[in-house]
Amino acid sequence: MVFVELTDQRIVGFPANRFRRLRDASDSELAEVRLEVGGTALRWESLDEDLTVEGVVAGRFQLPPGRG
Repeated sequence: MVFVELTDQRIVGFPANRFRRLRDASDSELAEVRLEVGGTALRWESLDEDLTVEGVVAGRFQLPPGRG
């Protein structure tokens, strides 16, 4: 699971296995996330993955539940 704390203090979590490049990542690789674009994007440099906070909150995932 990846958790993001929003500016309104809500914490949103999503399963990493819903994204192709995150599903096989180790916990330490997932922990290497950076906020970018004024806090609106998540960036994993070593995994070459970028996600928008808006997309995650809206539930726009690449893969259906149970894969990976």
